[in-house]
Amino acid sequence: MSLPSNLLPNDASPEWMNKGDNASQLTAATLVGLQSVPGLVILYGSIVKKKWVVNSAFMTLYAFAAVLLCWVGHNGVLGITLTLIAGTLLGRMNFYAWMLFVPLWLTFSYTIGAFSLWSPSGWLAKAGVIEGMITGLVCITPAAGSIPWYTMMVLHKKIRLLKQVDDTMAVFHTHAIAESLGGILTGFFAEPKLNRLFYMVDDWEKYIRFSYGLQTGRITAGFRQMGIQLGGILFVTFVNIITTSLICMFIRLIVPLRLSDEDLLAGDGVILKEEDYALQGDREKFENSKHNSVYDVEDFPSGMPRDQS
Repeated sequence: MSLPSNLLPNDASPEWMNKGDNASQLTAATLVGLQSVPGLVILYGSIVKKKWVVNSAFMTLYAFAAVLLCWVGHNGVLGITLTLIAGTLLGRMNFYAWMLFVPLWLTFSYTIGAFSLWSPSGWLAKAGVIEGMITGLVCITPAAGSIPWYTMMVLHKKIRLLKQVDDTMAVFHTHAIAESLGGILTGFFAEPKLNRLFYMVDDWEKYIRFSYGLQTGRITAGFRQMGIQLGGILFVTFVNIITTSLICMFIRLIVPLRLSDEDLLAGDGVILKEEDYALQGDREKFENSKHNSVYDVEDFPSGMPRDQS
């Protein structure tokens, strides 16, 4: 029985590409994206100071919105990536500078790394870097209770360089360090037969994990793979440092990158002209209030204006 015309292979959908797998991945990515926006807004808003709640929410929402306009594929992954960057800049970066930074960075920085790693024509892919969606998650997800905690709470207190990182949410310690370790460990533990399924190439045997090379006597191939993994990490790091620095230098010509000292002290109330939420002790008073003896609270007439002192 022949397949319907819409299921037949063509240039846009080659024979080796399974449409069911693609549909499943797109569905999963969509669900991740949908839960990431409110999840990260609540996470950041619950950690930062009260005066930065609205600012952190705006930075997160804008990052995902800009990705949908500027990038077609990997929306969820890229949106989360930019939101992680926002986590390092909360309460630091001018929001107008952030509005310029997001489209520029995803166009001129993220694109280079994504093409090099995931495109068959990318030089890192040709070199044999074992990469994929889950490489960074080797340490982030399975070891979520140990590796990120260790890098955030222990390593950054012992290493002088990490102490100098001005990082609001400790993203550098918990993600950059842990994901780099994940890339190295992927080269150490990767299974060649699984790489064959992932890469769909004839020369899949060149993807030899280090431990497999030791086991089979192919030590040279194992060392080669570890070198490729380290080279890929250094390349992506170098590219991001250069492109991000150039982007920030360009943005500084238009708007200040960092908030002024006055804005840093004031927060959302002055920058965005928005109050976040009222807490007990915020000195907000209401006139003509009366005590509710049933619930032991103060009742306020509807429509009564506030007298903030």
